[in-house]
Amino acid sequence: MFGNMADMMGMMGKMKDLQSKMKEAQDQLAGIIESAESGGGMVRATVNGQKTLIGLEIDKDLINPDDKEMLQDLVVAAVNKAFENLEPKIKEHLAKATEGVLPNIPGLDLGGFMK
Repeated sequence: MFGNMADMMGMMGKMKDLQSKMKEAQDQLAGIIESAESGGGMVRATVNGQKTLIGLEIDKDLINPDDKEMLQDLVVAAVNKAFENLEPKIKEHLAKATEGVLPNIPGLDLGGFMK
């Protein structure tokens, strides 16, 4: 009976370690930056690992009130591409941050903790 209790206490300690490492890892995500372009470089979006758009550059030649839809489409495309490029960096960062605390479980996606 005491063996199981000790195992439970050890597991609780590991969960606390994991929680603190995840918090630290989440705070560090702001430093992971990714940019992407659309329209042949006429629109450039920059995002960070906390899934925040932190920069948007638009070539002045694109700013035309008569072609608003094209500009909107290019902005959406650049932002989505930047977030898509960011995803593997977030996963790699979280995997490194929790290395040694969590067993390597195939298919375990820590990205779900980030929402």
